[in-house]
Amino acid sequence: MKRIFLFIVTNLAILLMLNITLRLLGVDRILDAEGGGLNFNALLVFSTVLGFGGSLISLAMSKWSAKHMTGAVVIDVPSNSTEGWLVETVRRQAKKAGVGMPEVAIYDSPDINAFATGMSRDNALVAVSTGLLQKMNRDEAEAVLAHEISHVANGDMVTLALIQGVVNTFVIFLSRVIGYIVDRAVLKSEEEHGPAYFITSLIAQMVLGIFATIIVMWFSRQREFRADAGSAQISGRDKMIAALRRLQQEYEPSHLPDKIAAFGISGQKSQIGRLFMSHPPLEERIQALQSV
Repeated sequence: MKRIFLFIVTNLAILLMLNITLRLLGVDRILDAEGGGLNFNALLVFSTVLGFGGSLISLAMSKWSAKHMTGAVVIDVPSNSTEGWLVETVRRQAKKAGVGMPEVAIYDSPDINAFATGMSRDNALVAVSTGLLQKMNRDEAEAVLAHEISHVANGDMVTLALIQGVVNTFVIFLSRVIGYIVDRAVLKSEEEHGPAYFITSLIAQMVLGIFATIIVMWFSRQREFRADAGSAQISGRDKMIAALRRLQQEYEPSHLPDKIAAFGISGQKSQIGRLFMSHPPLEERIQALQSV
């Protein structure tokens, strides 16, 4: 709750500062002079509701959607020794990390991967792929599970949702301000909402959305280093390093759906570049652990 409160207060403070800055720069006076009539306060409220709404709804549905997108099957009663070990390992790690017992699931995929999602530290889901269980030994798998438990303990699902909400708010707000400026102050449109407003707002939202993604991916990469360090504390540094080495040896592109790929252990290779990577390169993660 503290993290949520701080992020919401921070977001509101930033929005307030943005509102004051735009007014000091005279943007509102320019728009009013050109007949724009842009209501900054209403736009800020609209952008905040819309920006956070989708992100928080996505967070609320995260466990349900993750299960359906991956076909993950929750282990209610272990049917074999592997499932029994999996559940007991997660239970032990969750207790050590001070979080509620997550649901534990397995999904069918050849790649070595696992993910954690859920609304809170005490209402989470930890799922592993069949490929991980087949290709990793138990020490390595234990480290991966500890990595995911660390995500849960750090509140990473909530944090990323809130960060996404913040950047969404800015994208929505700024794209519409740009649309108004082009429509009224540049093209001198006499209509209430000229075509230039909609076209410019859409283009601005796409461009700003790219920059927003870069910001979110940066936070995601920092979060991975923290989860690796958390795994080292829970299961041991050598086990986590061994798990990352195994990923290097057996690496296959992640088959996780895009919406939850950022919560996986191996991440995805980006064809565009490092700025859009949800996970740091494996070698950097290993070096970070070795330097601890």
